[in-house]
This record gives sequence, structure tokens and C-alpha cells, in this order.
Amino acid sequence: MKVDIAWWDLDGSGQTVDSLGRHLREGAVDPWTDVDGLRLKLWIADRTANRWGALMIWESYPPASTALPPNRAAELIGAQPTYRQRFEVEAAVEGAHSGSPLHWLGSALAGGGTPDA
Repeated sequence: MKVDIAWWDLDGSGQTVDSLGRHLREGAVDPWTDVDGLRLKLWIADRTANRWGALMIWESYPPASTALPPNRAAELIGAQPTYRQRFEVEAAVEGAHSGSPLHWLGSALAGGGTPDA
């Protein structure tokens, strides 16, 4: 397994954590559900440092010929990520929890549900 981390420093970009959260609610999440080999994608934000990013956990990378969904964050921000790094996963564990599935959870998505909820 591999993990990719990418983030943008938003200072001077014209975008905010809130504006990028809106683009998630407007349909940027669902195209990622069909990406082969992707176990989990988390969109992350640091309001204090004015940063936006994503963490992706890959079971296996899709073939190079596979088109990934458009990088709408890069389009909106107008630049490639300030930081991008790939790591090998050495170990993983899922803890015991009674929470619901992770799909459509997060503060940008108003606590979960479908985009129409």
C-alpha cells in the first residue's frame, strides 16, 4: 500500500478552505469512488495555516493509462500542490468503532449524507 499527501498553501490564491469545501459539495467527491486501487481519499484543511489538501491511501496505483478525475483543487487554486509526497505503508490497522461508513462524512459536507441531503 502507498499513501500520497498533497497540500496547497492558499495565501494569495484567491481560494479559501470554505470555497474549496463548496466545490466538494458540488460534486468533486463522487468521481473518486470509481478509481481503481484507491482505498480512501481524505480532503484535509488547516484553517490556522490556510492550507488545503488531500491524503490518498492506495491499495495499488491505477495503470498509467487510467485517467483520474480532474484535479479541481489545482484548477481553482491555479497551481499544483505546494507539497506532494508519496510514502510506503509499513503497517495499517482499523480501530474498533461504531461510526457510520466514511463516505460523505466531513465538515465540508455538512456532517455527512448524500449531496442531495
